[in-house]
Amino acid sequence: MLHLTKVAFGATSMNEVLGWWANRGPEARLTTRYRPKRADELIGGSLFWILKHQLVTRTEILGFEDAPAGKTNIVVSTAIVRVRPIPRRAHQGWRYLEGPDAPLDLGSHNGAGEMPPELVGELSALGLI
Repeated sequence: MLHLTKVAFGATSMNEVLGWWANRGPEARLTTRYRPKRADELIGGSLFWILKHQLVTRTEILGFEDAPAGKTNIVVSTAIVRVRPIPRRAHQGWRYLEGPDAPLDLGSHNGAGEMPPELVGELSALGLI
């Protein structure tokens, strides 16, 4: 499975990122200048968000559509899944992420899904989760 990464530009906290998706319906559109060359492989994959140099959440990529001025909309689900934070450098635009390199979801089975994001990041950095 192929995924994308994108910086949560302007966000200062996990709550702010989560707030972006509140009350938006089941899907949202993110406009990008260029359609990914591997767009067909990305449908069903995820868009992973980078916050404070870590991949922290993901949302499913539902498809791509043409947008005004020759741009492309990335259509994503607004259902946010928190993932085990892993370090990732900031970058402009989006980057591909191969399936084996994607972080695991934080599940309620280990309780990490309910922890504050900063604590999850610290525990992850220590290799404890």
